[in-house]
Amino acid sequence: MLGKKLVTAQKRGETRALCLGLGMVACSMMIYFFIGVTIVPFYTKSIWTSETVCKLLKSDIKDRVLCPNSEGSEDEGIFPYPCLQVWVNLTASGKEVMLYQTEDTLRRNPKCSYVPDKSEDSKEVKAKIEKIVNNFKKYQTFPCYYDPGGTQTNVILSRLYPLNGLLFAFLWPTLMFTGGCLIIFLVKINQYFSVLSAGQ
Repeated sequence: MLGKKLVTAQKRGETRALCLGLGMVACSMMIYFFIGVTIVPFYTKSIWTSETVCKLLKSDIKDRVLCPNSEGSEDEGIFPYPCLQVWVNLTASGKEVMLYQTEDTLRRNPKCSYVPDKSEDSKEVKAKIEKIVNNFKKYQTFPCYYDPGGTQTNVILSRLYPLNGLLFAFLWPTLMFTGGCLIIFLVKINQYFSVLSAGQ
């Protein structure tokens, strides 16, 4: 009687462990799909792929400009903010070009090097822009990214999704997938040895 209870408990434990492993594998595949349709296209479509060194030439804060928070936004999505323009000397070509924060900055407003979020108030934006200007004056040379194909003559300070960020995004689903497969493998090995010992 006790042996039957132990066998039943063992089977329940194996079933739960197997469901856990399959669930982990299924969740990791869903995360892989989500990353594949959201982050990977931004990484592959970015043309600013080569890193070089930029030297600051000048940084100006123009009058307040109006810019939509996103493409196709309505009037309530338009907000005023000081327009920061940063010009640098591109070491790779020796040209004077405009620097943007990321690829998205150029898409949202090609006139300004930095576009704040709509959620930030005017004081926060002004303080942040002044801090950015001071950092540029402090660090005259810094790494930046340019388009080696020459399609875009401007440069960006940082990529939205760099290679190390993309690899880090794939790390957690990979660990989950590996853990799920390991659990399934151990359950199957345990079942095999159980059947083998019962036959003997």
